[in-house]
Amino acid sequence: MNLKSHVEDKRENVAKYEKIALDIAYSIQNEEYKIGEMVKGRSTLSGKYGVSPETIRRSLTLLEELQVVSVIEKKGILIKSKEAANNYIKEHQSKDRILSMREEISRLIDEKQSVEKSILERLDSIIEQAMILRNIGIIYPLELKISEKSHLIGKSIGEARFWNHTGATIIGINRSGHLYLSPGPKLVFFANDIILYVGNDAGISEKVNKYVNGKERITTNRK
Repeated sequence: MNLKSHVEDKRENVAKYEKIALDIAYSIQNEEYKIGEMVKGRSTLSGKYGVSPETIRRSLTLLEELQVVSVIEKKGILIKSKEAANNYIKEHQSKDRILSMREEISRLIDEKQSVEKSILERLDSIIEQAMILRNIGIIYPLELKISEKSHLIGKSIGEARFWNHTGATIIGINRSGHLYLSPGPKLVFFANDIILYVGNDAGISEKVNKYVNGKERITTNRK
């Protein structure tokens, strides 16, 4: 009888002698070993399970303490009690369920910590965006809508070299009601995007309008 056919133990840290003891108990439960039967000694079991005689000795000592078998010197192993074998199996299954629940709780704790970390990261992002919005309130942003004929359509902010041409800094893009704050250089301009920008020059508005839309000026209403 193959040990794995009886024991479906997922815990790698279970001692080998315990696994063998459990396999022998299953063999008694399934009546592969009959009550009153004398099983050959340690060397035979050692060869069957591919372990040392010392490991078999520990397995038999465990089963003997539980009154499952009786080791008789120079004769063999006497199978004593199917009930005791069943009790050992049930005890092991109960212990295994407890350990499985412990592992499940540990996994849930790890997931909880991961969720908490994600929440903190989102919170940091919210705080960062709030600071940007606060700064927008201090430095009043100007707005300009990109016309459908603008040469910027299809270009990224980096490609457009917006600051080099206008002296203005883009702090946001309003696209169909969605606000992209602090857009990176890879964000591509679309027609009807509303550029939110700031600048120090008195004529910054005209510079931006001329660069973005040429002579055509498309304004937006602020609420």
